[in-house]
Amino acid sequence: MTRELTDHSIAELSSLIRSRTVSPVELTDAVLERIDRHDDTLRAYISVYREEAAARAKEAEQEITAGRWRGPLHGIPLGIKDNLYVAGRVTTMGSTIHRDFVPEDTATVVSRLTDAGAVVLGKLNLHEYALGGTTDNRVFGTCRNPWRLDRSPGGSSGGSAVSVATGLALGALGSDTSGSIRVPASLCGIVGLKPTYGRVSKYGCFPEAWTLDHVGPMTRTVTDAAILLDAISGFDPRDPASVDLPPTTTVGGLSADCTGVVLGVDEKYFFHNVDPEIEAVVRAAIAGLERAGAVVRPVEVRGLRHGDHALTVIDTAEASTVHHANLRDRPQDFADDVRLLLECGELPSAVEYLQAQQLRRRLRQEMQRVFDEVDLLVAPMVPVPTPTIGGSGAGVFSVVTPASLLGLPSLSVPCGLVDGMPVGLQIIGPALADQRVLDTGRAVEELGLLGSAGPTAHLDRE
Repeated sequence: MTRELTDHSIAELSSLIRSRTVSPVELTDAVLERIDRHDDTLRAYISVYREEAAARAKEAEQEITAGRWRGPLHGIPLGIKDNLYVAGRVTTMGSTIHRDFVPEDTATVVSRLTDAGAVVLGKLNLHEYALGGTTDNRVFGTCRNPWRLDRSPGGSSGGSAVSVATGLALGALGSDTSGSIRVPASLCGIVGLKPTYGRVSKYGCFPEAWTLDHVGPMTRTVTDAAILLDAISGFDPRDPASVDLPPTTTVGGLSADCTGVVLGVDEKYFFHNVDPEIEAVVRAAIAGLERAGAVVRPVEVRGLRHGDHALTVIDTAEASTVHHANLRDRPQDFADDVRLLLECGELPSAVEYLQAQQLRRRLRQEMQRVFDEVDLLVAPMVPVPTPTIGGSGAGVFSVVTPASLLGLPSLSVPCGLVDGMPVGLQIIGPALADQRVLDTGRAVEELGLLGSAGPTAHLDRE
């Protein structure tokens, strides 16, 4: 094989493992070696389950040899964001307060991955309590963007994005409340999916804001994201928000044919104050989809600017409710930026919170009207240049509101480079249209806009 094992996609490796061309032990060893080589610099991981991963890989190899192949994730090494519980293992939430917390139960999504035969490598770095956009973590180290080490990977799922971009995991799980899967995916040049709210269980994920939280896949390709989604989705009675539907079957129906798909472009909201070079890359991707057969149509989602306020109120108020006792009793144990956000979340009144929820309902109705006219919305994912390490990350979340507030499926897929840094195209669909969103992401991949560029070769020269 001319490429390193860790350069391959999950779909490619799954086929090689099933045919016994590649061993899960060989693959897991290769990923662990990359972690040893690069993670002191990147700080993608908080903890590595080295012995457990080796044992799981050996078990997978034995099962496959005996003809008991569980599916496309069998023997595939994956990383887990460290706000997802694993029973008996420390789950830190990237914080001082929980740095020694050991849960008694395992998150549903993690159990579903292990049931599918995946090898869990360890827990990935994040912005403290998932409450920020940089993954500059004062407790477990600053996570760095592998495309340029002086740049941020975004947050809060920065460790998940970095691990996937560099082969320190073949795929990862992140969480997304206000962009925390999609923003790091965009900044690190990978695929990040926030599924429809309730499609994937949140049980065992430490909450940020319970009416906004999502768990979803972060991968190198759209096909790999579909593989992970199909493994972790499906009804879970332990999550009150879980939608009573069976697991998705998106991989089998995945298509890059976008002929006749109507793409809406809201110029007023999504293209307001976008960096000109990023705008040019995103518009080129949309034009490419149009040449491939999609229909591009201007739309206006009325009231989206008010949605930004509603999202801020709901997110911060719910987060502050989660952390209220610790904020009162031990405020010094929060990072400065997180403490300030939580203090702000204590300010809205019950009236203001409920007004924000009412606005959310009205925007949901408005979005339904728009989706009567178009199939999907397309837009920049991150409209500003990649922030430097130590910066605030201001602006990276400025167009996440529609999908975040309304629980809509949203995908970030790489669509080009600006100044050597990746740019993501955001694809948003109506509720439960995860398949259509993924299909259009595949169509973007077929355009070949990112070429063969990637951060791995740069890292290997370090």
